[in-house]
Parts: sequence; structure tokens; C-alpha cells
Amino acid sequence: MPTAQNEFVQYCCELLGSVGPCVARRMFGAWGISTEGLTLAILADLGSGEKLWLKADAESQARFETAGCERFVYQAKGKAMSMGYYSAPEEAMESPQQMAPWARLALEAALKARQSKPVKKVAAKSKARKR
Repeated sequence: MPTAQNEFVQYCCELLGSVGPCVARRMFGAWGISTEGLTLAILADLGSGEKLWLKADAESQARFETAGCERFVYQAKGKAMSMGYYSAPEEAMESPQQMAPWARLALEAALKARQSKPVKKVAAKSKARKR
């Protein structure tokens, strides 16, 4: 029988579905939601209940803040740490249509983050060792 938590995870995947088929996976006591290998959202409880947190970047951060979204901030070793995620706007939680522009912003941030990561040169190192 599905739990309320699993139903919320499923619902959030449906909300974000406008950007592609979403998959939820457990990670670090929370859930990561991705499409085509790109994590665009997480579900986590930072003390005020389970929330959907959308990936943001330097360009989209202001839109989230203007909409009154909360930044993902957690405590680690007595220090406040933040991640590049913001809570989804309340009204966007109502339907996939209202979530669609926010889901696109999150996907764009995930794409930019992947493009900015350095390419691993595993194949080149492997060839060098064989010589």
C-alpha cells in the first residue's frame, strides 16, 4: 500500500512532467527527482514538512526570490549551508500547468550545471597506462 510520502513523491513527478518523464530516487534521506539523468528537484524536510525544492542558478535565483520562494538551507556541523535549490512557489504546486515554467527553469539550471562540469579524461588516462 502506498504511503503518504510516496504519494507526494509521485505527485511531484507528475507536476514536473512537462519537461520530460521524471524519476524519483532516494538520496541522503531525501528524494532526488531527475529527467534523463539531470536532477532538477529534490524533496526534503528541513523542519517544516516535506517540500519540493527546484534547482536554480545565478540567472534564475532572482525569479525564485521574487516569487517568495525559500532558499534550501540546512545545518551541518553548526553552520548554515545552502544548495542551489529553492522551494516551489505555492501556486505552482496546484497543477502541472502552473508548475511548467518553474520546471523549465529547474531543467535549464540542471543543464547548465552539467555543461559547466569538467569532462573526465578517463579514456585518455587509460590509454596512457597501456603504453
